[in-house]
Amino acid sequence: MDTLGKKFGFKGIFWVAILVFFTVNLSYNVLVVNGDEIMEPVVGKLDNPLAYSIINHGIYEEGEMEDEAWTIVQTKGNQFVVNGQPFYVNGFNTYWLMEFAVDQSTRGKVNEVFQQASSVGLTVCRTWAFNDGQGQALQKSPSVYDEEVFKALDFVVSEAKKYKIRLILTLTNNWDGYGGKPQYVKWGKAAGLNLTSDDDFFTDSTIKSYYKANLKARLVNTLTNITYKDDPTIFAWELMNEPRCDADPSGDKIQAWIEEMAVCAKSIDPKHLLEIGLEGFYGPSTPNRVRYNPSKYAQLIGTDFIRNHQVLGVDFASAHIYADAWISRTISDSHIPFVKSWMQAHIEDAENVLNMPVVFGEFGVSAKDRGYNSSFRDAFIGAVYDTLINSTKKGGSGGGSLLWQLFPEGTDSMDDGYAIILSKSPSTSNIISLQSTRLETFNSLCSWKCHWGCKKKHPSETVLFHDEL
Repeated sequence: MDTLGKKFGFKGIFWVAILVFFTVNLSYNVLVVNGDEIMEPVVGKLDNPLAYSIINHGIYEEGEMEDEAWTIVQTKGNQFVVNGQPFYVNGFNTYWLMEFAVDQSTRGKVNEVFQQASSVGLTVCRTWAFNDGQGQALQKSPSVYDEEVFKALDFVVSEAKKYKIRLILTLTNNWDGYGGKPQYVKWGKAAGLNLTSDDDFFTDSTIKSYYKANLKARLVNTLTNITYKDDPTIFAWELMNEPRCDADPSGDKIQAWIEEMAVCAKSIDPKHLLEIGLEGFYGPSTPNRVRYNPSKYAQLIGTDFIRNHQVLGVDFASAHIYADAWISRTISDSHIPFVKSWMQAHIEDAENVLNMPVVFGEFGVSAKDRGYNSSFRDAFIGAVYDTLINSTKKGGSGGGSLLWQLFPEGTDSMDDGYAIILSKSPSTSNIISLQSTRLETFNSLCSWKCHWGCKKKHPSETVLFHDEL
């Protein structure tokens, strides 16, 4: 018996009207890349792309948000959920927020980037929660911290909540930017340890004790008086940005490190989600999948997408997308098919093997690439978004993506070529805003169906609403 039809009533008519509104008001330009048509959205006809977004997505001032709605994100099967409802990540990276928050003269840029991100509906930001032994260091030496820098991190977290943005906080770096793995090894050598490689970070017991102590250092936010382990503003902790261990192509050393640190992190904070921070390369455990890697070298860096994400305590998978850095620094039509096949392979494996969401934690196109143009960047971003939407419609494991990276004006010194300044990029801004609107619509319709008596279980079956209405 179709009980849903009897309960449709006014709210059903309302949602149909919303869908009609979106259908009528969205138009597309068609970009053809390597024979594939990519739909480039054009949202209305606005001189200021941010104006549309502010109206549709809103900014949440302090005290405006219902506390019961601001709860910790969890996973249910292969999807993220908040208050039992699906949550899809449409987000961005801005790594330098804590650094800028330390200095009062640059602190306003933190507010600017959150305001602009919120205006286009972005809901998750990935940022560094570390600075090891560098200028304005958070951790000046093992277990020795600068409290003023901790307060800067507190400020970043408190500002994010005002704009209803959740944070993925990265705990250290594989690279030497902001200290990372090389700095830990320098500290070890200074303490008299016999270390021969930066990759000793993953195996030396003293270095590992430094890292574990650092996991315990983030306690209470001095601005909100909320403990970090209880704050819903934190989406997840990330063990390391892009871990690699070239010294051990077998992957055993990184695997053991992930197993040890995941247990440690979860013992400190069992409430929040935990992820590794991998680039997503396939390794020795899945020889049938290495064909999806961008090169043969990618399977020799000591990481293994499937094996690493099967570790107890890891809640969702991560992968990055850099066709330009991995394949060719010259813009090429071949980049788009790579993006699609790379993403689809990881979504399928996250769903069929890992039973967890996968987030594409970094993706972008550098303005420094040979042949760069903004139309190609828009096509690249559109391909990422369309692949995720296709997964969403099917109840798949495509949990979301995070642009690398979003900047406000006046931060050019931090730009590595990938920065997107929304006020200077109206077409890109519209694409981002449309993706936010699509995901918000999916979330709202799924919530409406469940509210009106849908008996289906989350997450995979309720998304059928797209075809049912």
